[in-house]
Amino acid sequence: MIDIKLLEKKAEDGKNYFEDYKAGLINRGANTAVLDQIMSLNIRRKEMMTESESAKAHQNKLSGEVGKLKREGKDATAVLSELEILKSKVKELEAKSSEVDAEVQGLLMTIPNKPHESVPVGASEKDNKIVKVVGEIKKFSFKAKEHFEIGEKLNIIDFDRAGKTTGARFAFLKGAAAQLERALIQFMMDLHSSQHGYTEMIPPFIVNSKSLTGTGQFPKFKEDVFHLEGTDYFLIPTAEVPVTNYYYDEILSEDQLPRSFCAYSPCFRSEAGSYGKDTKGLIRQHQFNKVELMTFSHPTKSYEAHEQLTGHAERVLQELELPYRKMLLCTADMGFGSSKTYDLEVWLPGQNAYREISSCSNFEDFQARRANIRFKPKDGGKPQFVHTLNGSGLAVGRTAVAILENYQQEDGTVQIPKVLQNYMGQKTVIK
Repeated sequence: MIDIKLLEKKAEDGKNYFEDYKAGLINRGANTAVLDQIMSLNIRRKEMMTESESAKAHQNKLSGEVGKLKREGKDATAVLSELEILKSKVKELEAKSSEVDAEVQGLLMTIPNKPHESVPVGASEKDNKIVKVVGEIKKFSFKAKEHFEIGEKLNIIDFDRAGKTTGARFAFLKGAAAQLERALIQFMMDLHSSQHGYTEMIPPFIVNSKSLTGTGQFPKFKEDVFHLEGTDYFLIPTAEVPVTNYYYDEILSEDQLPRSFCAYSPCFRSEAGSYGKDTKGLIRQHQFNKVELMTFSHPTKSYEAHEQLTGHAERVLQELELPYRKMLLCTADMGFGSSKTYDLEVWLPGQNAYREISSCSNFEDFQARRANIRFKPKDGGKPQFVHTLNGSGLAVGRTAVAILENYQQEDGTVQIPKVLQNYMGQKTVIK
């Protein structure tokens, strides 16, 4: 959530915060009319508050006069009558001010974060910037198959029976595919906890609406989440939601920063708006596994932490020897709450294309302000909002897809990356 006090702030340093943020919204392709509406309502709210305070002061003065008249044995009826009218007016002003304030806060929840100055301005994903390309794309002596063809031929992925059991965009993983999925989760959790210093976490897979509001999924993306009817419970779209809210409404000490967690969870998404996209295979499922990286950072160190977190996600791809590229997303392609995002895209030879396997984002204080997560500075100053960062480390299903396609062999078998062989009972090949 954006700080409205910052938008109101006078540009003492020559910076017009309101116009700067408005330009950021334009660069994101967002609606600026809402911003103007917020500022207009906020002016109205302040006017009512000023009027209310003035009425209260007059009310106090009249109360003093009533006391004086009574002490002097004089008739205070007229003053008491005026006082009652004034009390009613104050009550009405306070109620209206609260209504407008609630409207302002509600609208603030609907506008996205301001892009960082290093983010390229663009109108679509075509304007994303390639930061680097890592690994060599393997040249096959045969036509590379897509993962679902490989999986079905090896009898390790069953989409048809999942469709019968549940519906579209679900799959049964069995045999070597189930073992590969489990091996990837353990490998990622081991790597991030033992070598990168993250604290392992398995969070609740169900959260309340307050948590989804805290991370920015609500109210804007409510249709993307599965709701448990008759409750305030929702299936998590990502472990980012419960892990970010771990410190909801808390004040940490500066010494506690940074705090970093790697969390395994299944993720559940309705995929609203994705009709017709990736209808085959494991790329866009309603249910998938993911290992999430999450950091609570000091505001002055969050961009350094962003580079580090992205590097940790990259390390998984490097260890698995999968070709990938690192993309800096442009203003129009970033997520709602992000100030800056790197996408890691893995090469899929079956599709002959790079596909996203991780998004690593710095939200600055956007989420922390919504979830009221602060820290107490060492110097004893007033509490400040932390910066939150997260990224997939990695999306497990898509990593399995990349392994099946990049390690496929002409006879239909699939080699197992060396780093996973210990996790798969020393197997070297899926056949």
